[in-house]
Amino acid sequence: MDHTITLRKAGGTWTLRAGGAVLAESTKALELTEPNAPTQIYFPYSDIAMAFLEPSDHTTHCDHKGTAHYLSIITKSTKLSNVASGYANPTAALAAIKDHLTFHTSDQVTVEQI
Repeated sequence: MDHTITLRKAGGTWTLRAGGAVLAESTKALELTEPNAPTQIYFPYSDIAMAFLEPSDHTTHCDHKGTAHYLSIITKSTKLSNVASGYANPTAALAAIKDHLTFHTSDQVTVEQI
């Protein structure tokens, strides 16, 4: 089974919004596509308001990317559990996503190109 992952610079400016606030804005985001999965935008740590994120104990493993660690977003009114994920030690093929996070979108978390 082919599991080709494509990673490239995401064109334009990307934003992350949660709890009514912009928590990230980046022109250096990366776009990751893989079969049977939605496209993911990875924001560099340097463009994220990391003070609003809290590490979680939750992890998952992907043979193609490595072990993902998760973070929760803390807003004024709620905690959005495990909505951010990243790879501290990604596979060699995806080394560029180190020090980046992707966000799982919902009614409360949006990622969009502006």
